[in-house]
Amino acid sequence: MATSLRTWPGRLLARPWLLAFVPINAATAGFGVVLPLLILIPLHGSWANVALAATLFNSAVILMSVVWGHLSDRYPRRRLFLVINYAGYAVLYLLLTHVGSVETLYLIYTVIGVIAPAGASASNLLILEKFTEGERANAFASFQEMSMIGSIVGLLVGYFWTLANGELTALLYILGALALVSAIAIWFGIREAERTLTTAQVAKHPESLLSRIRTITAYRMAIPFFPKRPNLGPTPLRRLRVWAREELHHELPLIIIASFLFNFSANLYNISYTPFLYSAGLTAASIFLVNLSNNFAQTLTFPMTGGLSNRVGPDKLVQRATYLRSIGYLATAGFTFVIFSEPSAFAANVGVYAVLGGAIAVYTTASSLMLFRGLAGRDAGSILGVNSALGGVAAVLGAALSGVLSVYGSYRLVFLVAGGSLLVSLPLWTAGSVAYARRRFSRPAPVVARAASAAPSRGGDSPAAAKTP
Repeated sequence: MATSLRTWPGRLLARPWLLAFVPINAATAGFGVVLPLLILIPLHGSWANVALAATLFNSAVILMSVVWGHLSDRYPRRRLFLVINYAGYAVLYLLLTHVGSVETLYLIYTVIGVIAPAGASASNLLILEKFTEGERANAFASFQEMSMIGSIVGLLVGYFWTLANGELTALLYILGALALVSAIAIWFGIREAERTLTTAQVAKHPESLLSRIRTITAYRMAIPFFPKRPNLGPTPLRRLRVWAREELHHELPLIIIASFLFNFSANLYNISYTPFLYSAGLTAASIFLVNLSNNFAQTLTFPMTGGLSNRVGPDKLVQRATYLRSIGYLATAGFTFVIFSEPSAFAANVGVYAVLGGAIAVYTTASSLMLFRGLAGRDAGSILGVNSALGGVAAVLGAALSGVLSVYGSYRLVFLVAGGSLLVSLPLWTAGSVAYARRRFSRPAPVVARAASAAPSRGGDSPAAAKTP
């Protein structure tokens, strides 16, 4: 039976306190654009500097996701963890206003990566604990709407500020204030839930899992999710190979590998994209608008993705979204062959980045449904841990390769590699769908029916046996 998923909220605001998540999403969305521009403009850095900063940030996020996930289970103080995260952002954004070198920025941005996962688990668990079973689907849909509305607000703030003022460092004061507003609103406006749950509970609810996967920070990187702490013994790769062989006829290894390629290509593309726009002559205000087109498309598309997945099927949607993303990457590579005027370059990138935004909304929902249905009857915590770990590795590799290609390659090569990686993942999604269909339609007869058919007859054919096909 297919898993249904609600992404369109019955009420836009399930609880008034969910408004507390609007300012922090505005702050992080704005910061995701400000950070590379800060390196490129006031600090006179390069594309390579942007890539190295992203590599350090992503590495910190991966390592600390395990730590913060464990702490969330051990100390169920959701408000405290959220305040540490959001107030920490406010302080660190303010520190960045006084940065005079790229090296100091590396340090502060890495610390931002250290605290970034603190709020990811806490916000998800807070909703699980504060809403009843029947309310959770709508609560998570509402939470996503607040997140996306906040992102649009943050990019609009960035656009109008840079259009009127042009001072990027001063914009960090506004973003820090927005983060602080969320910290204060959560501390004084939300009570801790009477019951507590653990991160493992996330894997039992498709809306919760989707929300967790969609938790986005700067550069649109999903925070890794570890319901179980990874076993970092002497032979982790060997255990992974053994598990893959055992699951050879299951769709999960194919889904995980395809997801790895998707995450790798997305990070490679996104980390290089802002430096590319700046090199194409776009102003800071125009770059904010290009990013706004992506977020706006996500906001329009995402609420419909649950219904689309239920009607069309996640298998078809994930392949179409992946193909569309690859076309967008290759189209961006095509832009490098054309000498655009600034208005033409702006218009072309707004169009392509909007398409990529709509595609990522569809992809995230459809791939999450495929992953969720594959977890049935398996150790969900371990599998999600493997998937998240590989997603984190893909993020670091994408950032690192972006840095290498900034020195030895070109923007064109980056976008071609990103598009090619996605095209390679398409057969894997197809094979995963085939494996699921084969497994679904070749299940053995129910145990009760087999037992009944094997039971001794009481003077004639067994009724159960007679009914068994």
